Amino acid sequence: MPETATVTGMPQPVLDIVALRSLTAIADCGGFHRAARALALSQSAVSQHVRRLEKTLGRPIVEREGRGTRFTPEGRLLLEQARRILAVHDEAVRTLLDVDGDTVTIGSTEHAADQFLPRLTAAVQEVRPGCRVRFRIDRSARLVEAVERGSVDVAVYVTEAAATEGTPVGGLPLTWHATPGWQPPAAPAPVPLVAIEDPCAIRRRAISTLAAHGVPAAVVGDAGYLAGVLDIARTGQGVALLAAVGSAPDGLTPYDGLPAVTPIPMSALARLGADPATVEAAFAAVRDLLRWPEGEGSERGRSAGTAPCGGVVRPVLEERSLGENR
Repeated sequence: MPETATVTGMPQPVLDIVALRSLTAIADCGGFHRAARALALSQSAVSQHVRRLEKTLGRPIVEREGRGTRFTPEGRLLLEQARRILAVHDEAVRTLLDVDGDTVTIGSTEHAADQFLPRLTAAVQEVRPGCRVRFRIDRSARLVEAVERGSVDVAVYVTEAAATEGTPVGGLPLTWHATPGWQPPAAPAPVPLVAIEDPCAIRRRAISTLAAHGVPAAVVGDAGYLAGVLDIARTGQGVALLAAVGSAPDGLTPYDGLPAVTPIPMSALARLGADPATVEAAFAAVRDLLRWPEGEGSERGRSAGTAPCGGVVRPVLEERSLGENR
């Protein structure tokens, strides 16, 4: 039976915090195996956590699709709520119990979080052996706000997506990804895009890059989080512009039939009063990951059929969602 609590005389289901943490790790890391590795758990333990949540809710939240998995609509809704629950829970623990000790909270945008966070953790623990590292994954503007409030020690984010520029740490390489063998519809049909819902700097970069090369495009599916974008892309309904560091997400592969996209600038920001050695080590770790040889990518990813068009081109850009408009 699912855990319950009595509220005003009526039993209510209880969502397990540990299970919710595993759920968000699956979304952030791109699968069960990577989530288990990030949480230092077995893959079977992460699977049990998902089953526990499904039993509590009485409906599936993750389903298998080919060699990968995808969140169901209920799962995507739970994921959104799980992030809020965990943020409030962790803040309450820090404030009320004062059990942090030597703890560093690191924030990261979803893009390439599975690459940023392990490197940031190693860098911080090298200069502060034995310290605990907490993670917060959020949109860039919210990360900056959290740093300015002091609830996040160091954050890495997309520069143009936040009002505070921070310290430039390099450019995040971007590459088109789709299912193996995917091909766009024949011209003049627009290229179907999948992206995080607005406001999203990488979504804007995808649309503007195609427009600059005279390639018409249409957003056919969007989601509030990267996990939802990956789920839609895995159905083969469109191509997604994703961070090109680390391995490709399960079920997707780089697609080189569209114009190359220049790396998007990234910034790092530290809270006022943060330990200088920790900040320096964290910033250096991000810079090391984002090393991108000058000039590389200018022609990478462009096929003969998608060369820049001469003259002034005004492509048709339209958006149509898979469900209700947001």
